[in-house]
Amino acid sequence: MDLGQTIKEIRKQKGLKQNQFAHLCDITQAYLSQIENNLKEPNLSTLKVISNKLETPLPILFFLSLDNKDVKPEKAEAFKMIAPSVKSLVNQFFVAQ
Repeated sequence: MDLGQTIKEIRKQKGLKQNQFAHLCDITQAYLSQIENNLKEPNLSTLKVISNKLETPLPILFFLSLDNKDVKPEKAEAFKMIAPSVKSLVNQFFVAQ
């Protein structure tokens, strides 16, 4: 799961600079940078604030963060085939401006 990268990608899609977004979330830019680089795991309340400010439901953030390592080996091939299409569709509904 690459939650930090997902947060970073959505933030950029929304046209927000890291310092702007950190201010909106009432966290430091350094902390946001650590989150986006997967150096720190934010607590649930911080994740809720981030998802709210990104206007993206928290379960959608988690889903978009999934990768092959998060799927059982026997389902990895199917996930690999459908994930790009499903993520693209979810992105259109919940993330794209």
